[in-house]
Amino acid sequence: MDPDAIGRLLDRHEAALTLFARQLCDAPEDVVQEAFLRLGDLDREPENPGAWLFRVVRNLALDAAVAAGRRRKHESRAAAESPGWFDPAAPEGPDPAEAEAALRALPCEEREVIVAHLWGGLTFEQIGRTIGASSSTAHRLYGRGLQTLRERLGASCPTRETT
Repeated sequence: MDPDAIGRLLDRHEAALTLFARQLCDAPEDVVQEAFLRLGDLDREPENPGAWLFRVVRNLALDAAVAAGRRRKHESRAAAESPGWFDPAAPEGPDPAEAEAALRALPCEEREVIVAHLWGGLTFEQIGRTIGASSSTAHRLYGRGLQTLRERLGASCPTRETT
């Protein structure tokens, strides 16, 4: 498909498609981007590109929501069975039991990104590939999770400048 035509469709539909996808999944920007990539791969333009994009975004968003649900369920189960995350003998920082409880209370995706980045040493690019999202989405999840931890613990949280 012609890149200029895709650009015009992007200008016309991106905001509405993102809003539409946001109702169905947690990574609407990724879903919309994937839909436009698929549109670009088509040999010929669909009869109604706008309707085609909405259908593809809907299907991708539903798939993403199902995958996220599975991932949350798996991660919740794994987190419940895992050993503690904090060293109770550490001389400074938040109470380990409170910190662990606050971390466990985060949505699975945020917790997953924080653990992978801080304890696993993964970059946001590596985390994005691991969770099936963009590095930007991984970074947003990390930031949102840290902010929630700061609010719950009333303390600063460690960060790692690796991207």
